[in-house]
Amino acid sequence: MIRPVPHVQAMAPYALAKMEAPPGASLLSLSQNESLRPPSPAAIAASSKALMDGALYPDPDWSELRENLLSHFMISAGEVLCGNGSLDLIGCIARTYSGSDRAVLAPEHAYPFFRSAAQMAGARFDTAPENGVTVSVDNLLGAVRPDTAIVFVANPGNPTGTRIPKSELYRLRSEMPDDVLLVIDEAYGEFADHIGESCFDMVAGTNTIVLRTFSKAYGLAGCRVGWGVFPEFIASEVQKVMNPNNIASASQVAAYAALSDQEYMRETCALTASIRDATAEQLRDVGINVFDSSTNFLLIDFFDAKAAQSADSFLRSKGAFLRPQSGAGLPHMLRMTVGSEEAMETVVDNLKNWREENTP
Repeated sequence: MIRPVPHVQAMAPYALAKMEAPPGASLLSLSQNESLRPPSPAAIAASSKALMDGALYPDPDWSELRENLLSHFMISAGEVLCGNGSLDLIGCIARTYSGSDRAVLAPEHAYPFFRSAAQMAGARFDTAPENGVTVSVDNLLGAVRPDTAIVFVANPGNPTGTRIPKSELYRLRSEMPDDVLLVIDEAYGEFADHIGESCFDMVAGTNTIVLRTFSKAYGLAGCRVGWGVFPEFIASEVQKVMNPNNIASASQVAAYAALSDQEYMRETCALTASIRDATAEQLRDVGINVFDSSTNFLLIDFFDAKAAQSADSFLRSKGAFLRPQSGAGLPHMLRMTVGSEEAMETVVDNLKNWREENTP
């Protein structure tokens, strides 16, 4: 029997959400951080039309989409690369710049795929403590080692929902060794763009990459379109390990059309934030702790792993699925995607009932 290479054999499979509603209950999935609205009607129409050319390979350079991104975000320095979701780009970056003799560093409660990407590259994965559930730049700087090659930071964070100001990311870049690659994952950036703190301007002249995705605010998770701004000398190396024709034509034109419909995207973000914040207050009113969020999800703290497991089991028995956070080092917490008002009311009511049944 053939064996995999040792570093792959040592890996655990990436944990995906498991959802199967009990008999008689309708499935309510709030575990995947999907959009509460479908994509822009313009994106749906463009994607449907593109299927007429489904016999042809897609544009390997994402030419029209890339030009739209450069124009919309006024990106004048750096190169745009697109991937099969930002997850694809994270994996390509790790394969290009880490390995058995290099380490990857991330905050303690960072997006778990950062660890998976490092492990797939055969690299050591290090973490730095956070301030509660917020990234600490001081701790990251203190955790950089001579063999650290990449530092991944998601801002806003997943699964925490918290964010740090752009000034702190500038400080991280300036105080870190120049030859360490800083990757800022802004998958939820559109939910915080009104603050005006995107980091695209950090790319020029530094070893810095900024990633984004169409999966969240644009509602195109099923189309798998991620993108990022890379220094040109880094982009040319990362492209060597990318799959050619990695994004289907229908997905490329859907992303182009979605980007062109900013009004629809901003409406989605505003609606999400309104429902998110109202739900957080409702949970706090009944004594359930919820962190402030700059994303399309809420992180709920039950303070005890058994309590979190109990709440999760109770919700699943009703057909409602949230995301346990043991994989991010937070076994006492559950992450809840923001859904429709009706969906959120259902979960809040169920958590009220759970709390009443479990309060002495």
